[in-house]
Amino acid sequence: MIISTIIGCLALATILGLAITYIVKLKKGGAKCIGCPYACECNKQCK
Repeated sequence: MIISTIIGCLALATILGLAITYIVKLKKGGAKCIGCPYACECNKQCK
């Protein structure tokens, strides 16, 4: 049971790390609304 918990925690940490990396990369690239199809041309009108 300990090994399965460790594997689960590592998988969750990997997914979280990749998500944070993706968001930081988009923000540095100029995206204003992450997930919006018009993220780079939006002018912050997304809500």
